[in-house]
Amino acid sequence: MDLSFIDWVTIAFCSVIMGASKSGLPGLSILAVPLMANVFDTKQSTGLLLGILILGDIFAIIYHRENAKWEYIFRVLPAALCGIVAGFFAMKVVTDEQLKPIIGLIVLAMLGVNYWRMNRENEDKNIPAPLWLSLWLGFLAGVTTMMANAAGPVMIIYLIAMRLPKMEFVGTAAWFFFIVNWIKVPFSINLGIMSWESLKVDFMMLPFILIGAICGYFVLKRIPQKAFTTAAQILAAAAAIKLLF
Repeated sequence: MDLSFIDWVTIAFCSVIMGASKSGLPGLSILAVPLMANVFDTKQSTGLLLGILILGDIFAIIYHRENAKWEYIFRVLPAALCGIVAGFFAMKVVTDEQLKPIIGLIVLAMLGVNYWRMNRENEDKNIPAPLWLSLWLGFLAGVTTMMANAAGPVMIIYLIAMRLPKMEFVGTAAWFFFIVNWIKVPFSINLGIMSWESLKVDFMMLPFILIGAICGYFVLKRIPQKAFTTAAQILAAAAAIKLLF
């Protein structure tokens, strides 16, 4: 891959973001999606980010290896798989020029979902949890993660609806995305957005992913979460809007 200095800086910065998001700052990863899509070909950025996400998932499941509630993962996984398949076929017919605004719209929609969730913070216990909600959110998570690696806010809504305690909430999300991201690999290879060259770049980013994970554990938790998340979402929204034009 012929990468410029700016390309390398962008990938390294997004790797730190992904590491931090996996280690305890959920919602931050949404910033990396439009940043990568603004620098690289849109489909290429999706494949590059997938490898980085999988490496970040490994750190997350090691840290949260005993915190997953598997019944909630199995409840939503079949619908997510259907969503991944739907997203796969959509990406077969969508051109790179068409995908860029689609990713921008997906990111803006997910930011809207996350904003709604944050403003319902004191009402989360009232979110209903019927089976149809699990199926719908699982399918939506599958589509958005396949097309844009942007399913985080959707899963946050689902796990809130399941009323999980904090540690089980994070652990369940970590294991869900570890499984889902591996499921996406053969689809991404078939689409040509993931290759040995992109994997080489991803593995070169391991130190930056680790730095992000450490920052998530020990440094970034000292920053007020709400202020930090708000700033990240504003930056992500600005980058997503740029994808539309």
